[in-house]
Formats: sequence, structure tokens, C-alpha cells
Amino acid sequence: MAHAKNENSPIDVDLGYERNQIETKGIVYFTVGLLLLIVITFGLMWALYGVLEDEARSRLASGNPMAQKDMERLPPEPRLQSAPGFGVEGESGRVNLELTAPQSEYWELEKQWEILWKDGRKHPETGTVISMPIEKAKEVYLQQAINAKSGPDGEKVLNDSRLRYSDGNSGRLASQKMR
Repeated sequence: MAHAKNENSPIDVDLGYERNQIETKGIVYFTVGLLLLIVITFGLMWALYGVLEDEARSRLASGNPMAQKDMERLPPEPRLQSAPGFGVEGESGRVNLELTAPQSEYWELEKQWEILWKDGRKHPETGTVISMPIEKAKEVYLQQAINAKSGPDGEKVLNDSRLRYSDGNSGRLASQKMR
């Protein structure tokens, strides 16, 4: 039985399959258009990159007063020993301890403390003694008259010093005596 073919229909019912109507010309047009779009996008991005680089160079060259210095960009102390800017402030300025042994910070501080304990410190502008050597401080203290309370005032101070706050009164009154 022969099927009647509709002249207006592109489908041939006598075939057991449907014909592929895609032509090579359409694929070529799509590929060329896609490549052209990629090249245009690449060119625009390259131009944008150039504009942003020029802007960054002009900002660096303009001497922006709000630009941060190298030390301002560093995170606040304490920093890791191997991090840039790791160091100790001393009397003679900043001691750089980058990429040194982890104990080097303690060693440097210990040197500064030894000098302070041995020689003391004076205010650089006024010359006022800020701290004095330990041995000298002991001598100065022992030369002073020590005012110790005696009599009923001394006993009151002693008794008050032995009182402690307890949980029973929620810490409002010092009521329990230490033994």
C-alpha cells in the first residue's frame, strides 16, 4: 500500500528515517561568529587591563598622602618570627629579627632588661630618673624612715588583712578570717 505524499511536507514517509536538514553552512557561520566574539571579548579585556594598570601607576606616582607606608601595611604585633617586620623596639631603635631563631626575641629583650636592671633609666628630655638599679633602689628605701602602724591602728590593719570574701555573702563583705 503506497502512502500518499503531501507535496507541502518536507517529510518523506516512504523512508524509514527522518532526513537531517542541518547544513554545513550554518555550522561554519556559528563557528566564525563565536571565534569573532571571543577575539573581541579578549581585546576588550586587554584594553581594560591596560587602563587599570595605567590608573594604578598614576596613583603610585602621584604621592597619595593616604597611601600606607611599608610598616603601616603590616599586621599589628605580635607577628610570626618569619614574618616581615618582626622585631623588637629598643633604646637604640628597632631591632630586626626576621628569619632568626625563635628565641632571638627573648635574647634581645633579656639584653635590654640586663642594661635596665644594671644602669636604670632616665627621661631623655628632663633627665628625671624613671627607674634605678635594684641595688641602689634597696639602699634608697632602707635609708628612709619606715612608717609602720603600731598600737590599735596596727592591729586593725592586721585584722583587716586577714579577712577574705566568702561565698556566703555573695562577695559583698569580707567576713571570714584566714588562718
